[in-house]
Amino acid sequence: MPSRLLGFWPQPASSGGSCLPAQKPVAEAVHLAKRFFGSLKPDSPPEADEQWALSHLEAGERLLWERLDNPDRRHAVGVGRAVVAKLGAGIPREVVAAALLHDVGKVQSGFGTLARVGATLVWAVLPDHLADGWLEAGGVRLKLAQYRRHPQIGEALLVEAGAHSLTAQWAADHHKPATAWRIDHDVAAVLKACDND
Repeated sequence: MPSRLLGFWPQPASSGGSCLPAQKPVAEAVHLAKRFFGSLKPDSPPEADEQWALSHLEAGERLLWERLDNPDRRHAVGVGRAVVAKLGAGIPREVVAAALLHDVGKVQSGFGTLARVGATLVWAVLPDHLADGWLEAGGVRLKLAQYRRHPQIGEALLVEAGAHSLTAQWAADHHKPATAWRIDHDVAAVLKACDND
């Protein structure tokens, strides 16, 4: 699958210490298909997973967690648990929070699963710079821009919520290349790889 068609979806980590080996295009397509079909399921995460996630979040972060839809919370718990499995139970709380809230900026657009698929297809063909101008627009263009800029929006939401800087920075950086990561690169590589699981 051409990388332009993948839009802003994270690319697999290729450095050591990742949860998965680098994915091939077919494996990545299978991964994305599983994510899509899994997101059609409306159920919330099991209560034990909800409580586990909440135990790693501060008060302001919990309010953001509650704004995530069920598929996003299920995905986030999977990423969080994978990060803990890889780095160990003694990792700092803010690393787990980063795994749990990396996609929180998606709440701003209000898009559900099918609208997200549409937005991803739109941004696969439109130039990225349009999103900046559309943030001042209204209607569907604003929502498309909010979805495209969900990493930056997530960082702003987390800063406003009083989140640790690592948690907020990872929300903004999780789709960027490794050279642009602002947090510890070993931790970031695990967060990125576990998000691609």
